[in-house]
Amino acid sequence: MKFLTVCGSGLGTSFMVEMNINQILQELGVEGIEVAHSDLSSATPGDADVFFLAKDIADGGSHLGEIVVLESIIDMDELREKVEKVVREKGYL
Repeated sequence: MKFLTVCGSGLGTSFMVEMNINQILQELGVEGIEVAHSDLSSATPGDADVFFLAKDIADGGSHLGEIVVLESIIDMDELREKVEKVVREKGYL
């Protein structure tokens, strides 16, 4: 299973969200999920199983497949809730 965090430039924002997702997965004791980051223009549907995007670029990423839209990229509670929901749905928790 692979998660890809996506932002406009593929640098700071998506990397920060990637690190935060890795921290949440570790806290939940979830293994077997790879997390990476990318910019929106480079991301393709085959790059991951689930894509995490900020709401401001979500429309531009609708072609990617399963996306999780983050209202706030710095809200750890929102991110934890959405990551936990996905891992439960996918049978990792």
